[in-house]
Amino acid sequence: MIPADLTVALPEIALAVFAMAALMFGAFAGKDRVAAPILWATVAALLIAALLVAFGPAGTRTAFGGMFIDDAFARFAKVVVLIAAAAVLAMGQDYMARRRLLRFEFPVLVTLSVVGMMMMVSAGDLMALYMGLELQSLALYVLASLRRDSLKSTEAGLKYFVLGALASGLLLYGASLSYGYSGTTLFSGIFAAVESDGISLGLLFGLAFMIAGLAFKVSAVPFHMWTPDVYEGAPTPVTAFFATAPKAAALALFARLGFDAFGAAVGEWTQIVAFLAVASMFLGAIAAIGQRDIKRLMAYSSITHMGFALVGLSAGTATGVQAMLVYIAIYVTMNIGVFAFILSMARDGEPVTDIASLNMYSRREPAKALAMMVLLFSLAGVPPLVGFFGKFYVLWAAVEAGLGWLAVAGVIASVIGAFYYLRIVYYMYFGEEGDALDRAMPAAQWGLLMASAVIMVAGVVNLFGIEGFADAAAQTLVR
Repeated sequence: MIPADLTVALPEIALAVFAMAALMFGAFAGKDRVAAPILWATVAALLIAALLVAFGPAGTRTAFGGMFIDDAFARFAKVVVLIAAAAVLAMGQDYMARRRLLRFEFPVLVTLSVVGMMMMVSAGDLMALYMGLELQSLALYVLASLRRDSLKSTEAGLKYFVLGALASGLLLYGASLSYGYSGTTLFSGIFAAVESDGISLGLLFGLAFMIAGLAFKVSAVPFHMWTPDVYEGAPTPVTAFFATAPKAAALALFARLGFDAFGAAVGEWTQIVAFLAVASMFLGAIAAIGQRDIKRLMAYSSITHMGFALVGLSAGTATGVQAMLVYIAIYVTMNIGVFAFILSMARDGEPVTDIASLNMYSRREPAKALAMMVLLFSLAGVPPLVGFFGKFYVLWAAVEAGLGWLAVAGVIASVIGAFYYLRIVYYMYFGEEGDALDRAMPAAQWGLLMASAVIMVAGVVNLFGIEGFADAAAQTLVR
């Protein structure tokens, strides 16, 4: 029994062993000398794990008495998380090294966080859910405050820790209520209890508290308050990581809990998710208008995009889950490209995050400005770029589910949000010329920036086939 269980969870176990080995090697070999080799070894390990997940056995397998589920849905989310983490480490290496922030703990913490995310998306039990969530969160708390000599970074880490503890408490309280009223912690058991007896008031309260805890992880309104400060205060590579992999994992866990545990009461929880979606879309779109720091702007942008992803989930259908997964993949790709550009923003070797510093950037760096413009247009949902199709899918899923009002709200929020993306484009092409930014851009950042921009254009043909994978994942999850 145990050998078979370990085989199902082989990628997670391999990454955990690698993280512990890297930690021991870094501690005994000398922190500064081995930081870069450990980082690149971690990038390789993450990509190998992504290959193991993508080309592993097909079908649905369970382990540890149903606590761990390996199915098409989990595999899709894991591949997105692993590739995003590898990309962020690769493009952040030069930034961290230049500012003497590259310590061997950085890739080790990212790896441990990714193991937690993989556990989250494969959770089939409330205890497994919490274990994965806390493993991810504990590593992220430290990453947020990695720059120990910065007051903003320390504040970011403390704020994220305090609010994260509150969110974990809400989720645990909801999990205890769900266990108390269903008599089991297994998602399949909760599903059977709701299907046979209906959802009781206690279970409904438990579900609401767990949704509140998960909404914090995806920075959905009204649990978004940590996002701008943490994005601004954390080192930029850490911010890039926060904006990609954890969001994908938390949304996947959101869907897993909703359909695997409470799939027999879809009508009850989709109402809560629809409210979170509307509030997130509008607050993010409106609050970003006044931002002058590009990292804070991307924080509010992420809140808006999480709202759009939740629109797909609020449909409560297989089409909605497929749309949400497609949106996650597109969102992560766009953010990797944008943060590759932000990492390169520097003047005299010092990082710059003021949007006004991009004035007439296109005159000095036309290729980079064009790539950034494509990514910003895609984030705004301008057709025919791939970002438009991501929004179209989630809004169409809402219409098919009879939530036309939600789709209309999404369109309005998208129009409002386009303003702050277009403002950056205006600065790059028509602003008043000022002090120039440094022209140097490391190869990894340049490659990821250009690759993301090309994907936003070339992907309009068939989205590189992710629709089919997302559909297979959604059909696995939705009964």
